[in-house]
Amino acid sequence: MATAKLSFADVALTVNVPEGTRIIDISEKIGSGITYGCREGECGTCITRIMEGGDNLSEPSALETRVLKDNLAGRNDRLACQAQVLRGTVKVKPG
Repeated sequence: MATAKLSFADVALTVNVPEGTRIIDISEKIGSGITYGCREGECGTCITRIMEGGDNLSEPSALETRVLKDNLAGRNDRLACQAQVLRGTVKVKPG
């Protein structure tokens, strides 16, 4: 299985991940400060700043695009629960 690199600026840690891994899944495992309220019905709490490698992520879905717009997110922001690392290196930090 091919891998990619995912770096978390807030904890200064880079990990190898299988391609297709969602950012939130690794964030939970390593203790990054990316928060989420999805399980409590608070969509949009996991907005994450993509510092490098945005082109290495999956395209935003219609739902993600709407949530980002509703939350006035910036151009380099993505939902950690939706964005998948597809290749290369991606560097993120909590939004």
